[in-house]
Amino acid sequence: MRALLALGASAAMLVPAVPAAAAPADPLAAFHHQKLRWNTCNMKELDDAGARCADVTVPLDYANPHGTIIKVAISRLKATGPRLGAMLINGGGPGPAIDMPPYIRDITPKAGPRFDLIGMDPRGLGRSAPVDCGWPSGTWIRSAGVDRRDFDASVTFARTLAQRCVTKYGSFLPHISTRNIARDMDVVRAALGERKISYNGASYGTYLGAVYAALFPGRLDRAVLDSNVDPDRWSPRLLQDTEEANEQALARWADWASRRDTSYHLGRTREDVLATVRNTVTRAGRSPLLVGPYQVDASTVPTVLFNLLADDRDEPRAALAAAVSDLDRAAHGVHVPSTGALDESLKFVLTGTDSLYGSGQSAIICGDAPAPRDPATYWRDVQRRRAAHPVFGPLGENINPCAFWPSPRESATKVRTTLPSLLIGATGDTRTVYAGSQALHRDLNGSRLITLKADVHAPYQASYGNACLTRTVDTYLLTNHLPTTDTTCT
Repeated sequence: MRALLALGASAAMLVPAVPAAAAPADPLAAFHHQKLRWNTCNMKELDDAGARCADVTVPLDYANPHGTIIKVAISRLKATGPRLGAMLINGGGPGPAIDMPPYIRDITPKAGPRFDLIGMDPRGLGRSAPVDCGWPSGTWIRSAGVDRRDFDASVTFARTLAQRCVTKYGSFLPHISTRNIARDMDVVRAALGERKISYNGASYGTYLGAVYAALFPGRLDRAVLDSNVDPDRWSPRLLQDTEEANEQALARWADWASRRDTSYHLGRTREDVLATVRNTVTRAGRSPLLVGPYQVDASTVPTVLFNLLADDRDEPRAALAAAVSDLDRAAHGVHVPSTGALDESLKFVLTGTDSLYGSGQSAIICGDAPAPRDPATYWRDVQRRRAAHPVFGPLGENINPCAFWPSPRESATKVRTTLPSLLIGATGDTRTVYAGSQALHRDLNGSRLITLKADVHAPYQASYGNACLTRTVDTYLLTNHLPTTDTTCT
């Protein structure tokens, strides 16, 4: 028996060894190991702060990395204190973010200087393979107005915006999506030589961060997600969730304005002020209001209100009150000048100055998930919501260019992952409603949620000035230790 065992052992030793399976080659190796060339940014705020900029080469189509390549623009503001790593920044929108590092360092005076702060323009925006369709507006967001005629005009407007983009960028549009932006982020991480990267994102940036965490688990270090999107509800109809929050914030602003009637003359009670706002929309539906060089109709007034109703501090509330006061005078036949926040908003909505922003933003949103194609769906929803939400229902339910956009190439990302991270949500947020922060908190195992009782969007990146919020975020960024429980800041 011993001999047989020995024979067996000898025989086994004579069998040729099977070589271990070779690790699959990294199809993105050339991108991950590229050498970045840092230059001046030719942007005053970046150059004055000492930041440097570079282009990162990425595949247009990650399914075909040896095909067409594009360049993604980044900036870097190096750490000045003991370095804790690199932190990539996204300010939401979707919009460009290459200019953000000096601002983030300024609003995070304790933790900001400890990181290399990285700004990145997402593909399709800013300096990163920009999509500019030559739109006559900087935004696709319009109200359906007061009647069917207004709605039909908004259908034509949305179709025209989409056709301009499809005509100019048809083969390029399918590659503009959050999933591909997240993939670009990981190439940036690797090209910077970082095993992990920290992340600071607000609004849409929270969705981008969550998608990155789901696609590349374990590659985020510290993550601060400010005013969060519910990943399951991210779609071209993202404004549907915001109507009630905006009506409630408008009512609280009306209380504020009524106490200052001697300054703004909008009414002495909440109801009086709200009646003034609704009357302005109604009159704009009958005949456009004359404000400076602009003709402001019922599709535009709610968009202006939406743009200016994102912060409950006195200065933003005063800007909204001044704008409504001017619109009210215009509604009574006065040709008022276009000044201040109202002028900025009308220029954004009614001219092509920011076509690059609106075009690129739509390309990302429409590339992420399909939208209903039939205009009748939107009209039905507008009518259903108009009674309860007279100002913002027709805006939140209205049609947009995604109804006429090419179908997305990939399904939306299901975010169910572990990510120790700090989430921030304001109870009165008019852009990414508080329920979104609660939902993402459930989706990200190990996360903690700071609740701020305020009507403000992106309170951390907006530098809201809440000491409890600032202290909690700074402590986390400096120590990488999350609070033991969720926290409410008043």
